[in-house]
Amino acid sequence: MLRRILAQASNHRRRLFAPASSRQCSSSPSSSQIPQSTFVEHLEDNPNLPDEPTPNPSAKLSVDRSGLYNPPGHSHEPSSDSELVKHLKGIIKVGTSVACEMHFRGGPISVAEYMEEVLTNPKAGFYINRDVFGAEGDFITSPEVSQMFGEMIGVWAMCLWEQMGQPNKVNLVELGPGRGTLMVDLLRGSSKFKNFIQSLHIHMVECSPKLRKLQHLNLKCTDEDDTCENVEKQSVSTLSGTPVSWHAALEQVPTGFPTIIIAHEFYDALPVHQFQKAQRGWCEKMVDVSEDSGFRFVLSPQPTPAALYLMKRFKWAKTEETNELNQVEICPKAMELTQTIAERISSDGGGALIIDYGLDGIISDSLQAIRKHKFVDILDDPGSADLSAYVDFAAVKHSAEEISDQEFEKIVTFNILTDVSIHGPITQSQFLGSLGINFRVEALLQNCTEEQAESLRTGYWRLVGEGEAPFWEGPDEQAPIGMGTRYSAMAIVNKKQGIPVSFQ
Repeated sequence: MLRRILAQASNHRRRLFAPASSRQCSSSPSSSQIPQSTFVEHLEDNPNLPDEPTPNPSAKLSVDRSGLYNPPGHSHEPSSDSELVKHLKGIIKVGTSVACEMHFRGGPISVAEYMEEVLTNPKAGFYINRDVFGAEGDFITSPEVSQMFGEMIGVWAMCLWEQMGQPNKVNLVELGPGRGTLMVDLLRGSSKFKNFIQSLHIHMVECSPKLRKLQHLNLKCTDEDDTCENVEKQSVSTLSGTPVSWHAALEQVPTGFPTIIIAHEFYDALPVHQFQKAQRGWCEKMVDVSEDSGFRFVLSPQPTPAALYLMKRFKWAKTEETNELNQVEICPKAMELTQTIAERISSDGGGALIIDYGLDGIISDSLQAIRKHKFVDILDDPGSADLSAYVDFAAVKHSAEEISDQEFEKIVTFNILTDVSIHGPITQSQFLGSLGINFRVEALLQNCTEEQAESLRTGYWRLVGEGEAPFWEGPDEQAPIGMGTRYSAMAIVNKKQGIPVSFQ
């Protein structure tokens, strides 16, 4: 079937790139370290976490910083601070967080709060008012590397749609769509499959006004006349005649229809909490204002709300995984998002595809900052660099399984024949290879210039290769680095659909 699909796929206009670098994980730990300071204190009592009940997964974190060190005000702050830096210092000193909608007595903030403000602050967040993608931006993602990536995602979505029984209306949701490149290539690659295209209603979950405009432009959308207030704007992509809507969160996407969710390099940008093992226990790593008015890391002197999620993550881990750890990263928002996705798929049918870089196990210390394709210090000039962290695929799987277990109880009680299954992770190379990317690149190479062929080979290697490309003859510093084993794919599907393609 895949050979037939790929053979019939349209040979649309090529979008070939030879990017200088890609957004990929560093093999070394974060360079930022906890300073030795008199203000670094530790959790009370025993060195292990207390045996408390697992928190309600739907519970939201709240913060009381009354016990944390609150640094004195500095009258000598440089006037050159950016608005975001001033805002962050205001949160720490005064205690008002716009991004997290919290009010408290001030003091150091968690790494997660710092990360969320830096990336998505409504006025000055890294993603909010700029185009950060591509060779001219700060990093390059797989859809920008080659048209083949979006085409293969389209093949996966079509195969899932067939397994769903070819419903005549489907919500196709993309979380964090960037420039819209993946969706553009998906639609163009699938354009000959009219029944599939006509069934789609595209939902772009995007918080950045700048990126929404780019997505609207690249999808060649025309707007419907709609004067109703408090209604999400709906447009139509002239590429395929498909309706397109934008939302700030997944929860805003209408329910009641089978749903296909694509989350490509979305989870890695969700804020992470970091913990460090100290003499008297696990302490949360916090961001504080230093005496020279810069930023520094300190440790919380008391247990924080995120420690509940740390205990939950440790209960999922094997003892040998945690014994040698000195640092741990957890992402409560990834757990909550996964459960929201699993609940939606369980009730409405469909599936979700998650592709990102990470590990199938507990994460130690992976938070990194990238500016103009180079790694920089996490605390350097906040808002000017992208922050991202490895995805804990094991935690994602366990979070989905919790919903699956809850749904099983409903099946027993109410005879509801719905549930979800989790597949993967597998490497991106395995995922794309099973979808037929080898056949696709061969087809494209049949009708292109030598320059285009070189770009195709380079893009192909970046997507499925490992290490430096063996065919590269240019400067060493520009050698294409394969992401095939650095990135992984995981699927969460309604059990009624069976095992999705690539995971069979």
